[in-house]
Amino acid sequence: MSADLTERIVVAAEPSRVYDAVADVHRIARWSPECFAVWVYRRRDGMPTRFVGFNRRRGYVWFTTCRVIIADPGREFTFDVSTFGQPVSRWGYRFAAVDAGTEVTEFWTDRRTPGALRLGRVFTGKAARMRPEVNRDGMRRTLRRLKAELESPDTSAADA
Repeated sequence: MSADLTERIVVAAEPSRVYDAVADVHRIARWSPECFAVWVYRRRDGMPTRFVGFNRRRGYVWFTTCRVIIADPGREFTFDVSTFGQPVSRWGYRFAAVDAGTEVTEFWTDRRTPGALRLGRVFTGKAARMRPEVNRDGMRRTLRRLKAELESPDTSAADA
């Protein structure tokens, strides 16, 4: 199964500032409608290289293991997601300077094997065919929350 999703939003902030926010993977838990906690267990030069995302949806709770594959400051932050050794997906963010600030592109690529599809149904309660729809909605919500946080006067002063 393969489904690629992309969502975009413009944030009134410099690409480097938006990148720094996204690369601070703990903040994902504030923006994502599914992820509620992140534990970074490996870093290189102060940046996360491996982390665990703890997720919930309705009565279901599950975790995924993530490996950063691209950390290009101000341009792209991408990580692969797996569960119990099975590939699940690739999530990423690309940043492009525009007149109004930064166009942020969030993308998702489905990489689930048959085993991961079965695990997904058990842990998330969603049929595999529903995951793209759930993720698109989640991406839109995540990007709106990212934008709101970075454009907030309180956050601007704290990040400076």
